[in-house]
Amino acid sequence: MTGRLLIALGLVPLLLAHASAQEKRIALTFDDAPTGDGAVLTGSERAGVLIEALDEATSVPSAFFVTTRGFDTREDGRERAARYAAAGHLIANHSHTHPWAHRTETDVYLADIDEAERRLEGFENRRPWFRFPFLDEGRGDREKRDALRAGLEQRGLISGYVTIDTYDWHLDSRWKEAAKEGRSVDREALAEVYTAMVVDAAEHYAEMSETVLGRQPAHVLLLHENDAAAFFIGEAVAGLEANGWTIISPDEAFADPIAEELPDTTFSGMGRIAAMAYDRGARGAESFDHWSASEAGIDQKLEEAGAFGATSD
Repeated sequence: MTGRLLIALGLVPLLLAHASAQEKRIALTFDDAPTGDGAVLTGSERAGVLIEALDEATSVPSAFFVTTRGFDTREDGRERAARYAAAGHLIANHSHTHPWAHRTETDVYLADIDEAERRLEGFENRRPWFRFPFLDEGRGDREKRDALRAGLEQRGLISGYVTIDTYDWHLDSRWKEAAKEGRSVDREALAEVYTAMVVDAAEHYAEMSETVLGRQPAHVLLLHENDAAAFFIGEAVAGLEANGWTIISPDEAFADPIAEELPDTTFSGMGRIAAMAYDRGARGAESFDHWSASEAGIDQKLEEAGAFGATSD
């Protein structure tokens, strides 16, 4: 955040001096489970690798936000979600068909949530959380946004909001694309970019939190169930911890007071802290642009790291 934004928000720049003294806590969450086969791993293989990596990296659970149509489209979809639960991770609703809220009628959207709830019934470690696919709560349609919020409340669900957004899905898709093209892949370079993406994003939103809230909330990191997470989450966790972050359970994160502080803006695609900053007057690229949530930014980092080489022929 810039000094101009601090002045615009009526906050004292001295707040930033206290950032290092504030405890930085972060919960790991993974969207879109169960996804399909990746650059290297089948979906079933990935579950085993990711479970082991998380077990080695941290003693606290992560949350998996499940898109339940994968129970039909993935051969082991339901079993994979059950494996995450059996390993102690938390299971939450990420819709049945992963629809865009702004493109879907409200009653159809809520019915889709209900279908996912039905399919998730009986899972271990279930939590009453729903995460909007694409973080789309209706875009500029306030009436739809408010109707969806009311629908969640009627169902006893809370928004599985995020405070730290990344485009990890883009990094993973670039890896998958390179593998399909037969290009060489430097996994060490990929790991470095993935880790930098996670750590830099966390620091970016931590600074934004100091500016907007004057404190560090319990943060929620958005990642996806993909090969990049399976192979590199351990290094990302180590990078976070080296930068003063403590990994916490999503239960602790969603108990933070900002869970009750629903932003007024319909600007929701970068998570709750960004939305709260927007509500307080933040605008423009200097406030919101960051390479960790930019396809072009991630592409540049991958190129600089030499992650992908020429084709083998």
